[in-house]
Amino acid sequence: MTEDEAKAALIARQADLVEEDRISGEARAPVTLQQDSVGRLSRMDAMQQQAMAQAQERRRAAERSRIAAALVRIEQGEWGYCARCGEDIAEKRLRNDPSVATCVKCAG
Repeated sequence: MTEDEAKAALIARQADLVEEDRISGEARAPVTLQQDSVGRLSRMDAMQQQAMAQAQERRRAAERSRIAAALVRIEQGEWGYCARCGEDIAEKRLRNDPSVATCVKCAG
């Protein structure tokens, strides 16, 4: 995978994450408790759905951070090299996730 291919893939994934955030915005909103029309189990279910949506948003935020860091590494000419040991990161690993910063050995 070339740096240009990686950059394009990372930018496309960034756009996907923004869209996922937009779509799930309502699910992360505070749960309104309408005790007269919604039963206790329905409120618990709504709160659980909200918690799951918030956890997904945190995972997307972490992925956006990894993508931003990978884009910086591309600009600095350091992409494709392990941030810990400096060795090349395997092509297959980079194709799977171009935002990875470490080789398999250092990741483990």
